[in-house]
Amino acid sequence: MVWDWIPRNTDLIVRLLGVHTVLALIPVLVGLVIAVPLGWLASRNPSLRAVLIPAAGVLYTIPSLAVFIVLPALLGTQILDPLNVVVALTIYTVALLVRSVSDALAAVPSLVVAAATAMGYKPGRRFVSVELPLAVPVLVAGLRVAAVSNISLVSVGALIGVGGLGQLFTEGYQRDFPTEILTGIVLIVALALVVDGLLVLAGRFATPWTRTGVGA
Repeated sequence: MVWDWIPRNTDLIVRLLGVHTVLALIPVLVGLVIAVPLGWLASRNPSLRAVLIPAAGVLYTIPSLAVFIVLPALLGTQILDPLNVVVALTIYTVALLVRSVSDALAAVPSLVVAAATAMGYKPGRRFVSVELPLAVPVLVAGLRVAAVSNISLVSVGALIGVGGLGQLFTEGYQRDFPTEILTGIVLIVALALVVDGLLVLAGRFATPWTRTGVGA
């Protein structure tokens, strides 16, 4: 029967799910590390913001398949190297998060920043201890968009032969086997929902002051 394909190919499905998860989430972590200082600079310097934010917007409009194809020539990698997908999605993540980080830091009340400065906080300590924690809710919202977007874009990598759940799309289409395609779609949606939910929980854990106390 058609649905017998799933239990017979559990190992393949689990392997592709693992590859898909790694290819989608590593760029989110790397992109966050890059975007935080860039967003901080954009929030502090209007001239830099006028350059960084539009540039990030332009980067995100570049078709992902074109980036996957061009990157091997720029990086000196093979066309099937998963690094191409990781680098491409890191670029997209940075493009998404730079504005989020900048807006999040700009939304921190100036009175809070001034109070921290008056208490003797140096710029670096003030950023880590005061500004960044207060910016977490907006930052997590940007991370959720970036993570879900990456989970979707990884599937495009299957068109150039890089693994992931997108492989189920290409093979299912070539074999005219809808079950394989549907399995890929369901798993990608489920992965996106799980990751999005985990980020929501992480945001709540990182900002306990935003939760209303019961019985207060």
